[in-house]
Amino acid sequence: MSALPTAQTQKSPAESYLHVLHALILRDMRTRFGASIWGYGVVVLWPCVHVFMLIAIYTFQKLAAPLGDNRALFFATGAVPVLVFQYISREVMKSVIMNRPLTYYPQVKLFDLIFSRILVEIVTGFLALLVVSSVLIVIGTNPIPADPLTAVSGYVAAIILGVGIGTINVAIIGFFPGWLIGYALFSIILYVSSGVMFLPSYMPEKVYYWMKFNPAMQLAEWVRSAYYPYAGINVDHMYVLMFGLTSAAIGLFLIKHVVSKLTA
Repeated sequence: MSALPTAQTQKSPAESYLHVLHALILRDMRTRFGASIWGYGVVVLWPCVHVFMLIAIYTFQKLAAPLGDNRALFFATGAVPVLVFQYISREVMKSVIMNRPLTYYPQVKLFDLIFSRILVEIVTGFLALLVVSSVLIVIGTNPIPADPLTAVSGYVAAIILGVGIGTINVAIIGFFPGWLIGYALFSIILYVSSGVMFLPSYMPEKVYYWMKFNPAMQLAEWVRSAYYPYAGINVDHMYVLMFGLTSAAIGLFLIKHVVSKLTA
C-alpha cells in the first residue's frame, strides 16, 4: 500500500513576509532599471559622475579645493553622503506613487513598498560609495578617512535622515500628489546650501548660523570632518540623528493612521 502524500509544509509568517519583500525588490529593480545590469549601473555610477563634474568645473576655472589640496577628496566627502540622503528620501516617496496598485493584493502593505525601496537604496548607496572610493584609488587619492568611525557613522546618519524625510514625503504626498515636484525643487535648495561645493564654516557668521539648520549640510560636514580632523569642523551630531528619527516617527505614524486609510 502506497504511503499517503504528505501535505506541503506551510510557510511561517516570517518566511511569507520575506518572500513578499523579495518579490517587491525584484519587481522594483526590473521596473526601474530594466532587465539589463547597465540600467542599475548608471544609477550606481551617478554619484561618481557628479563628483567628477564638480572637479572638472573647478579645474577648468583653475580654482583650488576649499579645504586641503585634493579636489576629488573634498567633493567626494561632501557629495556622497548628501546624495545618499537625497536619493533615499526621494525614492521612498516615488515607490508609493509607482507601486501603490500592488497594495490591492492582501499580502502587500503600504509599508512593504516603502521598506523594499529603502533596502534597494541602501544597497545602491553602498555600491556607489565603493565605486567612488575605487575611482579615487585609481587616480591616486587615498579614500581612507583619518577617523573611520566618524565617516561610517556619517553615512549611517545619511541613511537615517533619508528614511525619515522619505516617510514624511510619503505622508505629504498622500494629501498633495504635487509634492513630488515640490520636493525636487526643495532638494535643489538643500543641495546648494549643503556645502558640497564650498566650506560652510567659511561663510559669514550669520549666514553660517542659519545654514546649520540644514541637516544635509550637517551630513556633509560630518563625513568631511572624518577626513579633515585638523579643520576644526563643528557638527551637531545629535541634531541630525534626532531630525531623522523624529521625521521617521512622525512619517510612519501618519502613514499608518492617516495615509493608509486614505488609500484604502
